[in-house]
Amino acid sequence: SVLVKHYNYTGKLQKDRYREGLKPEGIAFLVVCLLIVLENAVVLVAIWRNKKFHLPMYYLLGNLTLSDLLAGITYMANIIMSGPNTLKLTPLMWFLREGGVFITLAASVISLLAIAIERHVTMVTMRPYHGAKRGRMLALIGASWALAGFLGVLPILGWNCIHSLDQCSTVLPLYAKSYILFCVTVFSAVLLAIVVLYVRVFRIVRINTKRQRLGLSGNLRKGLARKSQKYIALLKTVTIVLGVFIACWLPLFLLLLLDFFCPTRTYWLLYKADYFLGVAMVNSLLNPIIYTLTSKDMRRAILRLLCRPCLMTKDGQVKKIGMPFLECSFSKTDVASQKLEGGLDTTVSSGNVITTP
Repeated sequence: SVLVKHYNYTGKLQKDRYREGLKPEGIAFLVVCLLIVLENAVVLVAIWRNKKFHLPMYYLLGNLTLSDLLAGITYMANIIMSGPNTLKLTPLMWFLREGGVFITLAASVISLLAIAIERHVTMVTMRPYHGAKRGRMLALIGASWALAGFLGVLPILGWNCIHSLDQCSTVLPLYAKSYILFCVTVFSAVLLAIVVLYVRVFRIVRINTKRQRLGLSGNLRKGLARKSQKYIALLKTVTIVLGVFIACWLPLFLLLLLDFFCPTRTYWLLYKADYFLGVAMVNSLLNPIIYTLTSKDMRRAILRLLCRPCLMTKDGQVKKIGMPFLECSFSKTDVASQKLEGGLDTTVSSGNVITTP
């Protein structure tokens, strides 16, 4: 009865959405959610099985992947419990349904902030392998989930509009408009902090690279250059993830801001929130694809996991199958040197063989 009262007040019961079953767009969203779960599960398994990825930076990326995987699961539960099933829920069940999606969203945002903080601290201290880093990484992961969980349970703790209909959101009829504005403000502040941190990181990397070129020579310069390339490649991956996240979630954030400032039953776009959420869902679908497109190490690990016999040779190289995306298995930093019988030192990098006496 509480849900019927709130949904009727916001005008959501005027249409047949809560009388009909699952619609075609709902089925399409379920398929997308299934792909989200499968893709992110593959990335998590690849990180877990490959010792090369047992580093704090990849653990933080794994935490982001886990939040995406859980987002796919909570999206599926949300869709299944929507439509006619919505009005059968108690207020607590409704808060749990919406809160699950919200917590995974918050975990994704805060995980990106944790990655940015870790990169910034590493570049400032210039000690990527010191002993305290693992503890810092675990603390960041724990703090990200603790903060996400706290933000998600605030409506259950009392920040809702059950006894104040005039303060209710149109998009989420049991949430107070002030709570939605607070969350959008927090997320915007977090994203701004992430952008500032990455700008500082790139400036530090650029300055350090110039200093290394001026102050070192020979093998030391080459070794530091390879490490710099690896860090920059990883930073590019996370930056692309951040850009895609903003592009996917910005429409929903703008809709929620519109929900806060517009009176109830005055703007038709507020009743189309499902499509904005669908665009946001695409973010969790794209993140695993971004990992494989921008990281050759990650691409190689996923290929090994999915189809090692059909795509890779016994010595770990990708077979020549006419697809450059799959055949580029070695990164510039993964250099293997072998001695040939004639006394030549052969360096293998990105499929090119260079022989030197």
